[in-house]
Amino acid sequence: MKIATYNINGINGRLEILLRWLKEADPDIVCLQELKAESRSFPEQEINTAGYNAIWVGQKSWNGVAILSKTEIKELHRDLPGEDDEFTHSRYIEAFTGGIVVGCLYLPNGNPVPGPKFDYKLRWFKRLAKHAKNLVDRELPVILIGDYNVMPTDLDTYKPEKYVNNALFQPEVKKAYAQLVKQGWTDVIRKLYPDEPIYTFWDYLRNAYEWNAGLRLDHVLLNKHIAPRLVSAGVDKHVRGWKDASDHAPVWVTLTSPGANR
Repeated sequence: MKIATYNINGINGRLEILLRWLKEADPDIVCLQELKAESRSFPEQEINTAGYNAIWVGQKSWNGVAILSKTEIKELHRDLPGEDDEFTHSRYIEAFTGGIVVGCLYLPNGNPVPGPKFDYKLRWFKRLAKHAKNLVDRELPVILIGDYNVMPTDLDTYKPEKYVNNALFQPEVKKAYAQLVKQGWTDVIRKLYPDEPIYTFWDYLRNAYEWNAGLRLDHVLLNKHIAPRLVSAGVDKHVRGWKDASDHAPVWVTLTSPGANR
């Protein structure tokens, strides 16, 4: 089974790219972020024609998340449990599909620092951690996947000194991510590539992609029940090089079938 996440950065403007990648990569389940489209504008027909069912939560011009699957999708949550009095964004959707609980997330950016957006980022992270703690020990396979807007360590950025004042690289944010993983989650990229700089995002400016001046922002976390099924993981970096592509590249993980021998 192949599961992927892709911050599409505008699903309607980049629908052709998404469909091209779906055909090439052939994932079983896909989580999308930054739809940048109201729910009524989601291209359901085109996604269905490509062979996928879909659930989504849209938002005009910003945010938005979706789960695509080749099999039936049972929606579980359209937001994280708990509420935020200051901001209401479309950033989390959770479903049961392919025998797996899939949580698709788009964590707030948080810039500038300090400020209300950064405070919101930390509050949102706390809500995520609280929900994740209820999922990590479940006797069900659970995956939390998406754009975390976090560079967990120096290894996850081409130039750490450049980001010391960035919300994605603040000590509080890195600590929040580390504490989340310590609940018992497996970060698949770091599990398989513990010492290798692997990036999932390249800015549009200054030829960042051509120079491989990247960041690792998109993460795949597996709970204790599903972690033993991990086979491989990677980044479809070449997709970032397609004309008019998103500034993120798809990240994927492959898993064995339940009960299968590795």
